Amino acid sequence: MRLIHTLLAATALIGTTAQAVGPDYKAPIVSPGAEAPFLGATSSTTVTANPAAEQWWRLYDDPILDRLIADALAANTDVRVAVARIEKARAALRGAANGRLPQTGIDASANYGQVSAIQTIPGVDRESWRIDAGLSVSYEVDLFGRVGRGVEAAKGDLAAAAFDADAVRVAVAADTARAYLDAASAAERIAVAERIVKLLDDSTRITNGRFEAGRATRLDVIRVQALRDQRKADIPALLAERENALFRLATLTGRAPRDLPSDAGTRTTIPRLTSPVPVGDGHDLLARRPDVRAAERRLAADTARIGVATADLYPRISLGGGIGQTSTGLGNLFGGGPLNWFLGPLISWAFPNQEPVRARIAASKADAKASLASFDGTVLTALRETETALSAYQRELQRRDALQAARDESAAAARISAARQREGQIDYLSSLDAQRTFADSEAALAASDARIATAQIALFRALGGGWQQAPAVVDTKVASK
Repeated sequence: MRLIHTLLAATALIGTTAQAVGPDYKAPIVSPGAEAPFLGATSSTTVTANPAAEQWWRLYDDPILDRLIADALAANTDVRVAVARIEKARAALRGAANGRLPQTGIDASANYGQVSAIQTIPGVDRESWRIDAGLSVSYEVDLFGRVGRGVEAAKGDLAAAAFDADAVRVAVAADTARAYLDAASAAERIAVAERIVKLLDDSTRITNGRFEAGRATRLDVIRVQALRDQRKADIPALLAERENALFRLATLTGRAPRDLPSDAGTRTTIPRLTSPVPVGDGHDLLARRPDVRAAERRLAADTARIGVATADLYPRISLGGGIGQTSTGLGNLFGGGPLNWFLGPLISWAFPNQEPVRARIAASKADAKASLASFDGTVLTALRETETALSAYQRELQRRDALQAARDESAAAARISAARQREGQIDYLSSLDAQRTFADSEAALAASDARIATAQIALFRALGGGWQQAPAVVDTKVASK
């Protein structure tokens, strides 16, 4: 114990003059324009500058969607991988922090041999066992901050891994909502397609009746039947699209396709928002997006590694000591005989050839420059993705308004054309063209609703919410419900 106390006292005395080398980290500064309100939110009634919602999927007021996203955040395989990487980074931090503690070791050896005759007293057995055992203690005096900078870098890596996991949660929540809305959208478009086919079935039946009465030609019957078959051919593709969305939903929630809850595919209409989307501003975005925060922490870690490399330019000092005993048998090892002990410093220094060290310093500085550029690029990407998603969402809403007006006009035109055609005021080809236009506008409106849902999810994903208050990750599969 006296040996350990001596080492710690000497370390404390030297540590008062210790100075970490290398640059101290300073958070990067972003331009004022990056923290300003979004361009797409300055004059819009579809979004608001209120802070973005954390669990944004609750804006759809759909309990099934809420449950599926909770399942995905708990059981998704990508999330589990990201959480495992956090554990790995945490273990690396423990390893780096261990450098601040004294290192102890127990050494023991035993051998049987014979010594030279001139080394022994006559009459004494020259052959015997020799047993050595001892305890050693060493402590690196972190005089230039090598260990401290290593711990600083490990903390940055751990924080970056945690933010990477949050970024995965953002993507998983968005992908799960996208799959759910895609399935509902496909179901809605299937219903539209089936409604159009039913209308064309009625038109086919009427045309056949007119043909049998001699008031229509066989060509009229063929034309309306062909239009009906074309619209019916759209349904299998939509069914496949819906099934694909449900299969994606199963994978995202950590399930096999057959284990997906039965109510996951019961929705037949697209969930719609009833209020403007809260988006906040650029400052809130950069503080919330996990990829931006992860890039900043990697920059901090790489900056600290410059100090780790720089510390190798200076001597590495360790204080060490040991105590032990040598005996000629196990019975004498702890018999109270004389002890061996030592105490002293150990200095190692790569000098005068320090070019390898300086090369490592240059490489570390290059890594830090790359991390700074990566941070700047991540900030710009976050802003671009958000502005792009805002623009796509708002333009698709405008497009839907125009399609809604076109659908209403084409429906009226189809009704008028059918009435006039029955009265003989126009030929059947004009009436058929009006029906085709109505079918196209009805399908285009349904497709626009699907694109709006997709644009909403893209906007929420760009805003970076969804990782807050995430449920704990489980390693077992979520039970089927």
